[in-house]
Amino acid sequence: MIKQNFMEKLLEGVEAEWKKLGDEEFINISNRGRKPVKASLRIPGKVPYYGANNIQDYVEGYTHEGEYVLIAEDGSASLENYSIQYVEGQFWANNHVHVICGTEKLKTRFLFHFLNIINFIPYLSGGGRAKLTKGKMLEIKIPAPSLEIQEEIVRILDTFTELTAELTAELTARKKQYIHYCDQLLSFEEGEVEWKKLGEVGELIRGNGLPKADFTETGIPAIHYGQIYTYYGLSTTSTISFVSPETAEKLKKVDTGDVIITNTSENLEDVGKSVVYLGDQQAVTGGHATIFKPGKSITGKFFAYYTQTAMFSKKKRKYAKGAKVIDVSAKDMAKISLPIPSIEEQSRIVSILDKFDALTNSITEGLPREIELRQKQYEYYRKMLLNFPKEEVEK
Repeated sequence: MIKQNFMEKLLEGVEAEWKKLGDEEFINISNRGRKPVKASLRIPGKVPYYGANNIQDYVEGYTHEGEYVLIAEDGSASLENYSIQYVEGQFWANNHVHVICGTEKLKTRFLFHFLNIINFIPYLSGGGRAKLTKGKMLEIKIPAPSLEIQEEIVRILDTFTELTAELTAELTARKKQYIHYCDQLLSFEEGEVEWKKLGEVGELIRGNGLPKADFTETGIPAIHYGQIYTYYGLSTTSTISFVSPETAEKLKKVDTGDVIITNTSENLEDVGKSVVYLGDQQAVTGGHATIFKPGKSITGKFFAYYTQTAMFSKKKRKYAKGAKVIDVSAKDMAKISLPIPSIEEQSRIVSILDKFDALTNSITEGLPREIELRQKQYEYYRKMLLNFPKEEVEK
């Protein structure tokens, strides 16, 4: 265990020069190689494709190779901490990230840790979707202590990030195992079951409106598209948001058993995520979401489980449009084919997957809490270790 008095002694009397990111003696800017590619034109591969909000895809080819830090060029001005990503090896960077690295006088990993405590808001321009221009980025100041101090700080902070990474890997493995069972149970031999397009087995209704500003403390249950891939699981009997009856009148209605599907996200993985609404009271949803009202030949839960398979992922990729924001329209979603076994067989498959889902959640229940604890420890020690005597720096 790393003790606080050890770190205090480590930093005792340490001095650090403060340098701007524009100082070429300490920082290299590699923006020239950035290259955006529309989702529909990307060639699938193993190289991570980075945008302003982390990995958006995996492609063939690369724009950069080595050790770099990626700083979001676009983002929300309401966020205290901007998106900072550390990358090693080959990767593809689009034009929504600044690509930088340290020199022989500044370790790139040290740069990454420090940039994570900076408040970028004073450097941003624009409105709700703010922009960090290269000119403004170059004004940001960072400390440059001796390389020995940099290396020791990186070693300590990486101890915490490695612990978090191990726990995250365990959680990811559990989720992959769950997806494997979905794929197995929802795979059928040719001719074994009938295949139909989604638009043939139910009605798809595209949502409209519903900015978060319309939410109220109580009222009519409402599901925002962004909550489907950040909060809800496969199904829900209640909502975390509500709208007034007047607002609800203008929105599309969600009945018990309906499935709400996301049409839009900044990455392909979250497009097509779905939640089955099982609440007693009629709910509503808004734009960037489609309501699927199942017909007699399919159940909502069976379809929702199918959206988690590799088969569905492959099919939705065919219809994905956009680069910065990816969209699969309700019209295109209706074209996706899926297996339609008997209702009895669908119920059997859903019952098995429900049990496995419950088991997986019980196994992983403690992992997210443990990951959160390690992350808080990392943030605490990072703030302590990077608190150099200085001219005032944004925190």
